[in-house]
Amino acid sequence: MISKPSRHCTVELQALPSRIGQVRRIVSAQLRYWHLDPLIDSAALGVTELLTNVHRHAEPDKQCRVEIALFTDRLTVSVRDSDPRVPSLRGADLAATCGRGLALVASFSESWGVRPHDDGGKAVWFTLHAPAAAVPASAAGPPTPGTSFAPYPLCTPAPAAAHGVPAGPAPMTAEWPDRNGPRSAVAW
Repeated sequence: MISKPSRHCTVELQALPSRIGQVRRIVSAQLRYWHLDPLIDSAALGVTELLTNVHRHAEPDKQCRVEIALFTDRLTVSVRDSDPRVPSLRGADLAATCGRGLALVASFSESWGVRPHDDGGKAVWFTLHAPAAAVPASAAGPPTPGTSFAPYPLCTPAPAAAHGVPAGPAPMTAEWPDRNGPRSAVAW
C-alpha cells in the first residue's frame, strides 16, 4: 500500500555551506508549524549530514532537492541530487574528522536508504517516528471547520529569473500561511 503524505515541503538549492544553515532553519520552522517540535533536532541534524554529503561528493553539480513529508506516524526527510553514485555506511578511523554522517543518520532514524531515480540521480532518505501527541488531528486528514491553517504549507524555490539573478545559486523562498491572512514569503 502506498500512502500519501498529509503534509509536504520541498526546497531546491545548491548544497553550499551557506545554504545548509538556511535549510536547517527552514526545516525547523516547518516542523514547528506542524507541531512536531520533538523531531526538530533529529531532522535538522539529518538534513545537515545529507546536504554535507551532496556538498562534498555530488557531481557534476551541487544542485539538490530537500523534501520533508509527514505521514500518519512518521516524518520522511530526503535529499535528491543528480549524482548516480550511491553512498554507503563505512567505518571511520577514530582519528578521522569526517566519514560518519550516514552512520550518525542511521543511529537516530527509524530507517534510512537510497532510492535511485530514472534521471540518473538518487535520493538519500531517513524516517523519524512522529509521536501521536505531536501530530495534530488536522495532519491526518482535512482541516476541521474554522481552522485557519492551509492544509499543505509550502517551502518552494524561487526561480532565479524572477529575482533578476542571471547565474549562480538559485535564491530560495519559504512560504508559511499566516494565521490571520495571506501567505507570508521570506527570501534568502
